[in-house]
Amino acid sequence: MSKGYLALVLHAHLPYVRHPEYTYSLEEKWYFEALTEAYLPLLAVFSRLHEDGIPFRITISISPTLAAMWRDNYLKGKYHAYLTRLLDLADKEVIRTAGDAAFAPLARMYRFRLQQAYYDYFERYQGDLVAAFRNLAETKKVELITSAATHAYLPLLYTQPEAVYAQLSLAVEQHTELFGSPPRGIWLPECAYDYGLDELLAELGINYFFLAAHGIYYAVPRPAYGTFSPIITPAGVAAFGRDEETSKQVWSKTEGYPGDFTYRDFYRDIGYDLPLDYIGPYIHPDGIRVHTGFKYYCITGKTDHKEPYDPKAAQKKLAEHAGNFIFNRERQIEYAAGRMGRPPIVVAPYDAELFGHWWYEGPAWLEDFFRKAHCDQEIFTTITPSEYLQLGLPLQEAQPSASSWGNHGYHEMWLNRSNDWLYRHLHMAAERMIRAAGDFPDARGLKRDALNQLGRELLLAQASDWPFIMTAGTMVEYAKQRAGDHLIRFNRLLEQLYHNQIDETWLRKLEAADNIFPCLDYRLFAPHRRTGKVRQSFY
Repeated sequence: MSKGYLALVLHAHLPYVRHPEYTYSLEEKWYFEALTEAYLPLLAVFSRLHEDGIPFRITISISPTLAAMWRDNYLKGKYHAYLTRLLDLADKEVIRTAGDAAFAPLARMYRFRLQQAYYDYFERYQGDLVAAFRNLAETKKVELITSAATHAYLPLLYTQPEAVYAQLSLAVEQHTELFGSPPRGIWLPECAYDYGLDELLAELGINYFFLAAHGIYYAVPRPAYGTFSPIITPAGVAAFGRDEETSKQVWSKTEGYPGDFTYRDFYRDIGYDLPLDYIGPYIHPDGIRVHTGFKYYCITGKTDHKEPYDPKAAQKKLAEHAGNFIFNRERQIEYAAGRMGRPPIVVAPYDAELFGHWWYEGPAWLEDFFRKAHCDQEIFTTITPSEYLQLGLPLQEAQPSASSWGNHGYHEMWLNRSNDWLYRHLHMAAERMIRAAGDFPDARGLKRDALNQLGRELLLAQASDWPFIMTAGTMVEYAKQRAGDHLIRFNRLLEQLYHNQIDETWLRKLEAADNIFPCLDYRLFAPHRRTGKVRQSFY
């Protein structure tokens, strides 16, 4: 009998990067890369484990923006063009590297992986990853949960609780529609929590969420078992704490597995190495060099000199790392169980895109881990948070601390000198949205369509991705433009609404461009959501 449990959690999210106005979009490329290198390989891993009868458990949070892009026919067409172009490059690379003992096998490997991605996406799954993940969930080995509608950083928007309620309620509604049942849990964007959020989660039927470790450690009263057990918030929702040890072993740039010198180097790519007249058709049309996914070197060390990548050596290394991860969990769970007198749970959450995109060997490592965990040990069992709660173990009631999993553990990654200007506009827009929902409680026809689009523009402006990018210093102008464009559209549409001069042609263009959440009902923002109880608990 196992002494404890391990809950692996993957958070799958990308911002809504749909740009029909451009023939080529770097931002859409983020999505296509994640499809090819992370989501499809992970689906293959979980499918093989299920087919082989491995009793694994994993929880996957799928953000509503990502799910919406999975369903978008325009993006399906663009992905076909993207893969076709890379397959053409793959054929050329096989020819170019022929006779090179180190690079020729790698070129053939990449061609095979691209062919497999094409087959899986267009033939096996018929371009419908929502259905693919829904089918996985039906095996009961994969639990699907949601996140906020556009991955908004909720604590910094809670000056208008109605706006936060709309983010959460819409996410639950979309998840239920797409995946066939309401989500039992939620990934709060960036694990960002502040007082009162649990009340909204409870109202929406959410049973659990996740916190950074210090969100549990600094709860009041202080939890007796730390992160080895969830706590129950005053609203009756379970809060699971992120385990710091598992985080360091996988996430850490200096100590984590992905940094091992044997693994493939992410940054060394032929998009930067090869002559422009050869690689030009496969990078940005303006000649901007970008990653192609063809990477022939391993990390090697902290040096510019790189050795050729050896897949067999990487496979051996990931097997060692999977075994090491299991060994460490065994010792960790034995230690905790001996002091708790009950089965502990270790919660290990990661961004899904780490596995395959940033860490090329990540999906294979996950598969090896699950197989070894089933065959080679009996100390712990993998479990989902819902299954753990169903064990009926008594849980301590405590008020979680405000926290996030961002830099320094609180809100500074999303609120600082680089992005603080944004929030006064977001708060003002939210106030205006709430007022409009109250002023037009039963709108019909064109006015209703305008109000619904008003809500979409606000939700898209609220995405946490924009302030994060501003802080990170990458694609800053894009982030500013995206947030600014949505707010400009919002204000222009609002003015037309109140002047009863809605430009229907322009509105239809907005609906076609920003077409997320087609069933959105603007009345989600209605001002009756504002209760003194929620406001007081926040302040």
